[in-house]
Amino acid sequence: MSSFIGRSDELVELRRLVRTTRLLTLTGPAGVGKTRLALELAGLEQRSGRCEIALVELGSVSTGEEVRKRIAVALDGAAEGCVRLAGARGAAGADRERLLVLDNCEHVLDDCGLVLSGLLPHHPGLRILATSRESLRLPGETVYSVSGLGLPDLEGGASLTGMLGSDAVRLFVDRARAVSCAFELTEDNAAHVAALCAGLDGLPLALELAAGLVRAFPPAALHDRLGDRLSLLTCGWRTADPRHQSLRSAIEWSYDLLTPVQRSLLRSLSLLPGSFGPDTATALAVGKSIPASAVPELLADLEAKSLIIPCVDRGSSARFRMLESIRCYGRERLRAENEEGAAYDLLVDWLAELARPLRETAFTPAEPRRRLAEERDSLTWLLEWSSAGSDPRRLLLTSALAVVDIHRGQPTEKTRALLADVLARTDPGADDRSIALGTAAWLAAEEGDYDEAIRLANEAVTLERRRPRPNTPLLCRVLLTLSAARTHRGDQGSRADLEECLEISDRAGDPVATAFCLTILARQSLLAGDVARAARLVDEVLPVLRAEAGPSLLRMTLVTAGVLALERDDPATAEAYFAEALGGTGHPGGASLALWGLAVTAVRDGRFERGLRLCATAETHSALAASELPPWFRARVEEAADKALMALPKAQAKGALVAGRELEARQVLAYALHGRLDVPARPEGVVDGTVGGTGGDDPLSSREWDVIALVTTGLTNRQIAARLHLSVRTVETHVRNIRTTLGLRSRTHVAAWAARQAG
Repeated sequence: MSSFIGRSDELVELRRLVRTTRLLTLTGPAGVGKTRLALELAGLEQRSGRCEIALVELGSVSTGEEVRKRIAVALDGAAEGCVRLAGARGAAGADRERLLVLDNCEHVLDDCGLVLSGLLPHHPGLRILATSRESLRLPGETVYSVSGLGLPDLEGGASLTGMLGSDAVRLFVDRARAVSCAFELTEDNAAHVAALCAGLDGLPLALELAAGLVRAFPPAALHDRLGDRLSLLTCGWRTADPRHQSLRSAIEWSYDLLTPVQRSLLRSLSLLPGSFGPDTATALAVGKSIPASAVPELLADLEAKSLIIPCVDRGSSARFRMLESIRCYGRERLRAENEEGAAYDLLVDWLAELARPLRETAFTPAEPRRRLAEERDSLTWLLEWSSAGSDPRRLLLTSALAVVDIHRGQPTEKTRALLADVLARTDPGADDRSIALGTAAWLAAEEGDYDEAIRLANEAVTLERRRPRPNTPLLCRVLLTLSAARTHRGDQGSRADLEECLEISDRAGDPVATAFCLTILARQSLLAGDVARAARLVDEVLPVLRAEAGPSLLRMTLVTAGVLALERDDPATAEAYFAEALGGTGHPGGASLALWGLAVTAVRDGRFERGLRLCATAETHSALAASELPPWFRARVEEAADKALMALPKAQAKGALVAGRELEARQVLAYALHGRLDVPARPEGVVDGTVGGTGGDDPLSSREWDVIALVTTGLTNRQIAARLHLSVRTVETHVRNIRTTLGLRSRTHVAAWAARQAG
């Protein structure tokens, strides 16, 4: 009786499939709208007059005999046990094409399989459209996975018109107006409606239940209460199946169909807020006496039952995620079984094992950094969940989170606060305190707080030297951080500390630590006016750091190389170095000196308006204001700004400064690297600029990289939209933006470009 919203592209694809296959099964999680989509599809087929259609509802049956009886009744044309759609043309004859809709098969899969295996070969005019949370796994079956409705693109800051291009938003607004005629989507509530739809994963059942509450709770209040969604979303239609009366009941139906071992793993996986791999699942499973060898099959079972979802794959590793509503239910059951504390300990121990290289190496190698970056969501959630505790393991885990953020070039204020909190709450003599102190010092130096960086690094050095057996790789790291902070501040630094670091790194055979020591020496030589020695050192270390170091260490050397080029009056080379440093970060604050350096090179090259724009942009968006720059660099910035102001008419100079301040954060990299204002810059969550993950400076958003990854696999826009939970129109917009940004003419060129980048 209610209107059918969206799914137009899915219906086009399904009408083609239902006419070309004998058995089509719609699968998907609880509340995703499989039944409603099947009924809409059946209605379209009925109105076309192509076949006779009957619906058999299996949700209330419990035995194989009942299944066989209902299907037999439907095929015999009787009314009992089925609903015949009105208006079907023609009589039900033996040679008549028929479409039999079997709704809610998941609890009687074996029985349905037996009946259909005997039925389909003997009735060539019979086609089956089934809905189930799991496929029937029969020969000739085509499985169509139904996902949530298309979500608004929250990254793009869509207009009200753009918001209504999202099927999820349109469904929510339609159902909200049904209970409150005064409800409207407005500028005031649009962001909350969009966030609510995203928080509910675009699930139609959840959206309808939420919309039914708008008379009592405005969208902002509903969004704030999503953490308690299972208790909130309970007012389904009176005529609905009991499983669809509440969100909890819908998910519980799936949970009850699992084996005890599958339930146990699902409960543990619900602890993970983001994506996870088989190794994380194994760590949680083994702690519950589930054999590691059984985990791949269990994950495949949970995926087949629509309880976990494969993630968009940019590489070769398998990753999964859980819809937030299913995760909330799993956490509820985890607490009910008194398993939350044990699962927390297992996850902490697993992540601490991933972070072990922080104890064993001066600088974390690339592979451990990549693994930690994959688990960033879990690290963040664990640390926030246990924020009031004094668990000493938090020292290592918070340091690991900070290392991830440093190498991603993300703003680090929140991580600095987490580190400060864990240092305040944990024992001063804890084993990993030096790691946390050294990491906090590095973060402070990244944000230009060199005095604090020196204080923290000194404390770490003192603590490590007092130990009976100092951790020499860690001591090397904190000594380097101390020297780097002193050099940034304009001090000469501690030569003895640097020599000790070189001795440790040489003895350990650590080329990255050695190269970074030489980078600091190069910067000290530059401060002392020995440009030739500084240049020799930079030329020596750059190939090593490009090959083996993380982006953070490489950025410092690239900036030093850029300053050296400026000292040699070579702005073109300086600009190339600064651009490389800035391109290795996903945020304008991740390479502040590089952004200021580009401003200086623009002025040196006579591009005064660009120089002023970049000065204003750097003042607004970088981690370092002009007054906070190292003295040796601030003088060059001030000289460049004064020169540009003198060179331009007053009105033009003022316009350039205003334009630079008004650039959004997502536009900064695009302008700084490409001189374009109309290109969306890559946002914070993107680590790299290539499909394969090797680095780059392409100004694409994280969502656009997801689209590129799927374009390369040959998926259509409709298939990409289903995989990413977006509307087709949003995907089309992303593809158009990608082509415009990269200067490519077609999807084929996009795929070829991505393949070259990955190679």
